[in-house]
Amino acid sequence: MQNTRLPSIISNPSSPIRCSVIWLHGLGASGNDFAPIVPELNIQEELGIRFVFPHAPRMPVSINGGAVMPAWYDISEMDLMKRADSAGIEQSSATITDMINDEIASGLEPSKIVIAGFSQGGVIAIDAGIRFPSTLAGIMALSTYIPMRDSLPNAEETGNGNIPIFYGHGDYDGVIPLQQAESSRQFLESSGYSVNWKSYPMEHSVCPEEISHIRTWLTHALC
Repeated sequence: MQNTRLPSIISNPSSPIRCSVIWLHGLGASGNDFAPIVPELNIQEELGIRFVFPHAPRMPVSINGGAVMPAWYDISEMDLMKRADSAGIEQSSATITDMINDEIASGLEPSKIVIAGFSQGGVIAIDAGIRFPSTLAGIMALSTYIPMRDSLPNAEETGNGNIPIFYGHGDYDGVIPLQQAESSRQFLESSGYSVNWKSYPMEHSVCPEEISHIRTWLTHALC
């Protein structure tokens, strides 16, 4: 299956495809950013995972002087909780929802699809995953935050209170401070969602310990 919603790097197992991970990169990056993690995880063949790494659309980003770059939404100011473009988040979330539906159309059950994202991509992964009308296998939120809290539905509204959520963050993250991530985790929990929270001695990045935890979490979520 080739996805036509966004240009994407697609990594298929040689074994039959039994599940899928859609993994969204951060601001200014591309699908190439996380594609190399597939062999590091070393679970693709065992679990039959199709990994999809979409490239975000290119757009002007206000906080970077209007420079055009891959982005899931515009960023207008330094204040983390005020800078997000709500219309842009909604549009990207709808696009990723379409990509999830493409995976379902290919023959996979929603319970065999994980939506993952790093930084800006994590914002979209949380939004699209929580709002999806069927409960997915899980949401993987890496080094991210939740800006549009007033509009994010709680577990009672979505019926997705049982969706597994892995939330990993760096203790020394200078882009999204740890306290903002902890506040986002607390918001999810207060909204009725269960969060598997991990913090690591790193900056705005991914470390070997986190990759090990991702491997374990994905294995549990997709089995």
